[in-house]
Amino acid sequence: MNDHQKVYEIITEYEAQRDSLISILQDIQREYKYLPQETLEIVATQLGLSMIQVYGVATFFRAFSLKPRGEHSVCICTGTACHVRGASSVLGELERQLGVDAGETTADMKYTLETANCMGVCALGPVVVVDGKYHGQMNATKSRVLVNGAKNPEG
Repeated sequence: MNDHQKVYEIITEYEAQRDSLISILQDIQREYKYLPQETLEIVATQLGLSMIQVYGVATFFRAFSLKPRGEHSVCICTGTACHVRGASSVLGELERQLGVDAGETTADMKYTLETANCMGVCALGPVVVVDGKYHGQMNATKSRVLVNGAKNPEG
C-alpha cells in the first residue's frame, strides 16, 4: 500500500486523540479490510503512542486482523450448542467448498473463513454468518448451497 492519505484523514477526523485508538483502527480496517503494518506505524507516530501499545490493541480484539481479509466474510459458530448439532461437519464442508482452512483467506481474496466460539444464537445452531447475515440450522448440504449462492449471487 503506497498511498497513506486515507490513514492520515482518518486520524485527523479523530483529532489524533489517543482515546480514539480503537475507532481509528476500526475505520482503517473498514477501509483496507485489515490493519497493514505501515498503517499501525503511522497511527503510533501520529498519536504519540509506542508501536507496542498500538499493536497490543490491534491483537487484543478479535475484530481486528493483521492479515489481509477477503471481500466476503464467512464465519461458523463452533460453540457447544452448535458443535453438538454438527458444526464440525458444516465447517468441513465450508473448508472444502472454499478451498481453505478456518482462519484463512482464499487466494483470489474473495472469502475469509473464520470460526467463533459463540455467536449468542444457540437455538439456531449450527449458525453460519456470511457478510453479517445469519443462517441458522445449517448442515453440510445447506452450507454447500449457501457457498454456491455466495459465489454465484445472480443464479
